[in-house]
Amino acid sequence: MNHQSKLTQKQDHAVEQQSQQQPAREFATSDELLRFDAAQTAVPSEIARRLQASSQKITPPKSRRWWENLFGH
Repeated sequence: MNHQSKLTQKQDHAVEQQSQQQPAREFATSDELLRFDAAQTAVPSEIARRLQASSQKITPPKSRRWWENLFGH
């Protein structure tokens, strides 16, 4: 048996164990699935730091009066 097939067998076994531990879940919407996945997934610290720094650089757009939006002034 070569090295590649041994790794595949180990991965298959790990997936089987994980699926046996957690019962299957059904989601009504894709948003619900994404929220569940986000709650289960940890954000790497470097990504969180970069996201925080990037979001601080964003300035909100200047508010305009409703007629300026309507007429484009």
